[in-house]
Amino acid sequence: MQFVGEIISLVVAVSWTVTALFAEVGSKRLGSLQMNVIRMVLSLLMLGTTLWWFTGSPVPLYADGKAWFWLSLSGFVGYLLGDYCLFNSYIWIGSRFGQLFMTLAPPTAALFGWMLLGETLAWNALLGMLVTLTGIGISVLNKGTSNKLSLKLPLKGVLFGIGAGVGQGVGLVLSKVGMTHYEMSIPASEEMVADLMPFASTFIRAVTGAVGFLIVMGMQKQFHTLVTCVRDGKGMNAAVWATITGPFIGVSLSLMAVQYTEAGIASTLMALTPVFIIWPAHFFFGQKVTFKEVVGACISVIGVSLFFI
Repeated sequence: MQFVGEIISLVVAVSWTVTALFAEVGSKRLGSLQMNVIRMVLSLLMLGTTLWWFTGSPVPLYADGKAWFWLSLSGFVGYLLGDYCLFNSYIWIGSRFGQLFMTLAPPTAALFGWMLLGETLAWNALLGMLVTLTGIGISVLNKGTSNKLSLKLPLKGVLFGIGAGVGQGVGLVLSKVGMTHYEMSIPASEEMVADLMPFASTFIRAVTGAVGFLIVMGMQKQFHTLVTCVRDGKGMNAAVWATITGPFIGVSLSLMAVQYTEAGIASTLMALTPVFIIWPAHFFFGQKVTFKEVVGACISVIGVSLFFI
């Protein structure tokens, strides 16, 4: 069958759109911190079950100290900091704009890959950064009565959105370092363990995220709020579906997509979430969508695609 990878990539973009919508509902009902704790715990259960089913162990096999260190650091930056910002951005500016700021992840990853790993920062990456930032600017900036540009969104929400995109990008670079160490530690005879390494790496990152969020919750003395959350049927339903369609199905299909098509094509198609989410956000949440915002979202996605030319 032709275009299998491309079709799977589009399904991933839809899956992450659904994740963002459920995450917005869950964050607003349960709270961003509570939503992240529940999501991390559910992710660990799903990932652990998957690892146990295929490898016989619910925890990652053969991961050495270096792999645990870098992947844990990635979990701290990507999950604890990045997802905390992302879910707070959903509360302040909604999932539609929150996902728009996630287009900052590829340029951030390219920049930090150049700074930390010595990767090449080509002209298309620099152009992609400029185009992505232009698209975001078109979507979130307004021209006031004095012809001065101003934010049409709450500043706090914008800062959370930027933090989410940057955290995701830096976390991706740190994951790459950790997975490189992990791959070197797996025996050549353990093909199944090697095939499931991305899931095992996500498990390690999720451990750090879960522990980190629980520590923050303890410091803020909010453990009692989890009891209230569990009793909120709609909130818990949103949390469960946000976990299934995001860390579980979304990650699984994204790994499958790159097996059937080029990584650049898959990454570009999977980055269509900021465009896909526009209509559902309007239909389900009654959010007003302007032509300028649609254009800005499309330009940002084009900027992301330039990284893979």
